[in-house]
Amino acid sequence: MTQKLPPRILSIAGSDSSGGAGIQADIKTITMLGGYAMSAITAVTAQNTCGVTAIAPLAGEVVAAQITACLSDIGADAIKLGMLHDADIIAHTARALEGCKAPIVLDPVMIATSGAALIAPDAIATMRDVLFPRAALITPNLPELGHLLGRKIDDSSQMAEACEELARLTGAAVLAKGGHTADARVIDVLFMPGALGEGERAVQFEHERIDTPHTHGTGCTLSSAIATLLGHGLPMEHAVRLGRQFVLKAIAAAPGYGAGNGPLGHQAVRKLD
Repeated sequence: MTQKLPPRILSIAGSDSSGGAGIQADIKTITMLGGYAMSAITAVTAQNTCGVTAIAPLAGEVVAAQITACLSDIGADAIKLGMLHDADIIAHTARALEGCKAPIVLDPVMIATSGAALIAPDAIATMRDVLFPRAALITPNLPELGHLLGRKIDDSSQMAEACEELARLTGAAVLAKGGHTADARVIDVLFMPGALGEGERAVQFEHERIDTPHTHGTGCTLSSAIATLLGHGLPMEHAVRLGRQFVLKAIAAAPGYGAGNGPLGHQAVRKLD
């Protein structure tokens, strides 16, 4: 992290009224990691720690206008893509990002922690066609990985195979998040197909399971942390390693708000090792 100016990070995602996930979590994460946060809001949600009660997507041209406004003036050193809700938003986002050379971290947000669907069924194919080829990193959790490949994935060995398969299909690095497996420890797998100039390889990360319900926004936080660290100029593997560390520290510092899956303690993370 040697840049004199903070890296410019644009988050393209939905708004979470409770502040735990989406744009709100991204801005907290980017700021805590020394980045300059910008946002293009794709949808407004009414939600809290217990669930999502309403979703109002913005028109695709409005999302694109936000992206263009940021990129044409301030520019970006990394892009984070989160909840994109429907095919119209996805198509407009892809067109607005044409010519952008910043690395894109794509979190294929499909289902909220509460179980609410956050993307229209026909949007997944559009995302696969127009955004996956542009991504530097895709960060699916286990259900999302299985959905993208059309099969159920139950354990870490199946997850590792699926991670490599998706990476080879897309040409992007893939970080498969194993929090939904039944393994005693949480195992995440990063597969880099060699397109990033770092050589083809797979890296496994693991940690003990943290017994807490306060995990709302972990996926949003991780993807925006990695994007910020890439914006600082870190190589992919190191950005993923430190991004995971940020999330774990934020989970450990969760304030305990709400009656359901509470938010993380982003502001309490002061130092990464």
